[in-house]
Amino acid sequence: MTADGCAAPVGGASLKGVDVDSQAVIQGVVRRDSVPVPNAYVRLLDGSGEFAAEVPTNDGGEFRFFAAPGTWTVRALAPKASPADSAVVAELGKVANVELAIS
Repeated sequence: MTADGCAAPVGGASLKGVDVDSQAVIQGVVRRDSVPVPNAYVRLLDGSGEFAAEVPTNDGGEFRFFAAPGTWTVRALAPKASPADSAVVAELGKVANVELAIS
């Protein structure tokens, strides 16, 4: 982390200040050829495939959603890349970590 606290810490996005016990967190990183992809978009799709939310990745390719408990799909989208999907189960009190590799 930088001295001014603006960069993501080593090991992923900080959960400082997040009451993980009362949240279902889905977070992860988008990579291309093992390199984090900034400014990609990650969509959260519900169990029926319907769009629920979308966030951009940060400079480290990281993203985070606070979701209702259940089964979700996260989809990474970036220019000149095929989308990458991953199924994930969100549970209260747990952090589901997802790695998405685009090509």
